[in-house]
Amino acid sequence: MARVLIIGCGGVASVAIRKCCKNSDVFREIMIASRTLSKCDALAAKLKGTTDTVIKTAQVDADDQDALCELIRSYKPDLVMNIALPYQDLTIMDACLQCGVDYMDTANYEPENLDDPVWKARYEKRCKEEGFSALFDYSWQWDYKDKFKDAGLTALLGSGFDPGVTQVFCAYAQKHLFDEIETIDILDCNGGDHGYPFATNFNPEINLREVSAPGSYWQDGKWIEVAPMSIKRQYDFDGVGVKDMYLLHHEEIESLAKNIKGVKRIRFFMTFGQSYLTHMKCLENVGMLSTTPIEYEGREIVPIQFLKALLPDPASLGPRTKGKTNIGCIFTGVKDGKRKTAYIYNVCDHQECYKEVESQAISYTTGVPAMIGAKMILTGKWDKKGVFTPEEFDPDPFMDELNKNGLPWKIVDDPVLVD
Repeated sequence: MARVLIIGCGGVASVAIRKCCKNSDVFREIMIASRTLSKCDALAAKLKGTTDTVIKTAQVDADDQDALCELIRSYKPDLVMNIALPYQDLTIMDACLQCGVDYMDTANYEPENLDDPVWKARYEKRCKEEGFSALFDYSWQWDYKDKFKDAGLTALLGSGFDPGVTQVFCAYAQKHLFDEIETIDILDCNGGDHGYPFATNFNPEINLREVSAPGSYWQDGKWIEVAPMSIKRQYDFDGVGVKDMYLLHHEEIESLAKNIKGVKRIRFFMTFGQSYLTHMKCLENVGMLSTTPIEYEGREIVPIQFLKALLPDPASLGPRTKGKTNIGCIFTGVKDGKRKTAYIYNVCDHQECYKEVESQAISYTTGVPAMIGAKMILTGKWDKKGVFTPEEFDPDPFMDELNKNGLPWKIVDDPVLVD
């Protein structure tokens, strides 16, 4: 039915690619492209003979717009799935615009170089005007809305789990469960154990930037920012048990505040063990989380990139990770004039994910929704021209696909609330 160019071949991309191959009625042809061709070839070889999807591979530098355009024009895809790094979002969006092809990604843009003067000036202006200081925000990609609309193209932003599925959960709650949603608490629990003293479950550079930043939440029409890890709660998660969780800034808060009518407060919490937090604080204190280049023995290195090289590759954690994840949204609001609460969530087993696609659950819960988001665009079930986040579309077909593709969801009425 469709031909898709998939940029990236890491842990999340590998899951998305495998899931595309399980939906070959839609994904008739795919091309896997990344900077390292050997990784693409190895995955293609592993999938050969297991799917009706025709798989091709290519080498491409996702920072090079000309190279991207050359590949897009040569392959002629119906959609570009960006499952590379968020640093590359804008370059790939530019290439899609130039070549006239639809676009999607799993995480919103942030810069690799925090010292870039153009980005820094805009960042400082946004911090002052909006009130949150996260390094990532939607504004850079939202600026493309009219460009994609005028070109008759669709750009879907953040079709992972959080962001992504959590926003679809919100749209579903708004459509079916509530007349008015007043509060949303997004809870992300990873109860998995990989056995390492310290490792990150997705790209270490992105993960450590996110976790070490100030937290923030949306309340009564404005942002409230707090010190990193300063708001802690406990919650008893289905399938996992009682875990400590901490308030973080997260990108879907920004879009949900615009798109969920009447919402008064949105918060995001993620679970962390004490060992992880201790390691992270020590690394931060000695400067290993810095993105500013330093000179070492006659060459320039970026500390956090050096750290990334030392840590286990997230894609290698699958065989040794045991336990489950639980990610979902708790809502309060009103239905038919009465107070109502509800909790929509998914529980995912690390070992079951590895049996199916040789991945741990963190990559699985992001890679599956990437495939589903692409499927929504390719089948025309999500058909708007411009730049959109998942909650701006009809949630029902996406929710159906979650159940069919390994991420079944539950709804609990009257859940325990987060204070």
